[in-house]
Amino acid sequence: MLEFLPKDVSEGLRAAQLNKAKRRSRLRVRVGAAEYPVLRLWIDGLALEASAIGHLRGLVDVYDGARHVLQCLIIASEIDGDELVCGFKRATAVSEKAPLDYFRDENLPVGYLPRA
Repeated sequence: MLEFLPKDVSEGLRAAQLNKAKRRSRLRVRVGAAEYPVLRLWIDGLALEASAIGHLRGLVDVYDGARHVLQCLIIASEIDGDELVCGFKRATAVSEKAPLDYFRDENLPVGYLPRA
């Protein structure tokens, strides 16, 4: 439908859609000291605004507001229209505590009483 509209109107519509996606998303990609808003996120990739960054590769952190959510290894990025589409090799969820390397039984006693 955009191909039937005048060029300036269709560019204005695309810019409005991009601004709406940026405002709606709380997700941010942090690379060093720079932060970029995430337009879309899926299981093995994400999309950023192409005008903000031309190329992205390596280890990045994804934040939801101030909360660290993911650590991702980006292996490929390509520009598709107004978006920079990045593909992950891995996306690791961040947790508050270190993972256990053994099974913890739920029925174990919490503590022992000293001898009286």
